Amino acid sequence: MTVVSDLKKAIAAAESAKGTYATFAESTEDQMAKAMYQQLAQDMDNHIHQLTSRLNYLAQNNPLNQRQQQQ
Repeated sequence: MTVVSDLKKAIAAAESAKGTYATFAESTEDQMAKAMYQQLAQDMDNHIHQLTSRLNYLAQNNPLNQRQQQQ
């Protein structure tokens, strides 16, 4: 496994978790729970952003990844 494929898997998992939290937020009438789930979804947005930034950085600056993309 490469770092790039691991990052892609982490991004997919974070997006899945974000969707789950959003679903929980919509499914509950408890306002405290709703706020908690919304915060968790927002936290996952931050995780996704950080992971995507790292993935983009590697794609642009890592010579190993550039060679893989050319093949």
